[in-house]
Amino acid sequence: MSEPELLLPHNRILRYAFHERLTHWVSGFSFLYLMLTGLAFWSPWLFWIAYVCGGPQVSRVLHPWVGLIFVVALAYLYIMWHAHMHTTETDKEWWRNVNHYTKNEDELMPPAGRYNAGQKLLFWGFVICGILLVLSGVVLWLPEYIPWNLRILRYLAVIVHPGAAMLSIGLFLIHIYMSVFAERGALNSMIGGDVSRDFVRRYHPGWYKEVMGDSTQALPPK
Repeated sequence: MSEPELLLPHNRILRYAFHERLTHWVSGFSFLYLMLTGLAFWSPWLFWIAYVCGGPQVSRVLHPWVGLIFVVALAYLYIMWHAHMHTTETDKEWWRNVNHYTKNEDELMPPAGRYNAGQKLLFWGFVICGILLVLSGVVLWLPEYIPWNLRILRYLAVIVHPGAAMLSIGLFLIHIYMSVFAERGALNSMIGGDVSRDFVRRYHPGWYKEVMGDSTQALPPK
């Protein structure tokens, strides 16, 4: 997308196009269903969640199919965003100053681009977990198609699937924190698509300069 298309009236900047937001919410809601039903199957203490999600039998049938929806959406997100997720020198500096990020001391952070280093880590974490979940999930879903001489795959799947699920749940909780509390207004950008110029200038000053032009000043001191 070219820069002029990002600049909107009333000092707004387009952060996410409609197809990006739609894909994100498809992956988000499908992950939420997978998380709830997966927890129900994982522990007898949480089996009551299956009744909330349509009943035990319905949950068992829908879980792998919703998993496919999640993987397809995640793959599309990868296609759209992976070019923005490479590590830069600014990202390395961002990690060295991450303590300021946790304190909302944004003026002390290096100028992040469209995505900061933490968001990039979440992206790659979800991609890796998604691959592990789909590979192990297929084995658990269709064990009868696994030859007996490859039965080790079944044992591995029993370990890898819940392990990757727990890791992805942790990433999901961090994602919620970053989008709701660390960058106030980020959640609205995934609903309406646009953010204020002040938002971009504060949280993503490197991207702000790209959108507005090289002569634009980064985040002014508070």
